[in-house]
Amino acid sequence: MPRTRHSVARRRRRKKILRMAKGFRGGRSKLFKTAKDAVVKALQHQYRHRRMRRRLFRRLWIVRINAACRKEGISYSRFIGEAKKQGITINRKILADLAENHPESLSAIIVNVKENI
Repeated sequence: MPRTRHSVARRRRRKKILRMAKGFRGGRSKLFKTAKDAVVKALQHQYRHRRMRRRLFRRLWIVRINAACRKEGISYSRFIGEAKKQGITINRKILADLAENHPESLSAIIVNVKENI
């Protein structure tokens, strides 16, 4: 029988990859070589999509704020520009939350910004 070298580390390395590939379809979850390729690709996607998620949320917040601003008769860009000039430093996430859950308070902020133009 041939002598094995680094057997514990090798087994742990393989088990780690196969654990990460759990739930993949077919040989991608059972065969080490294909599982390794699948896991590497999955980790690349994971890294990229963590950054994309932030972009997508920012876009969603802007859409929500814009809809609330249009109801009050002002565009999103005009509202944000004037709010910055007036020193209103509420971020887009909070403004979008106000638009969704407390529209009357966001409406008051927009009206306040419009009056001081």
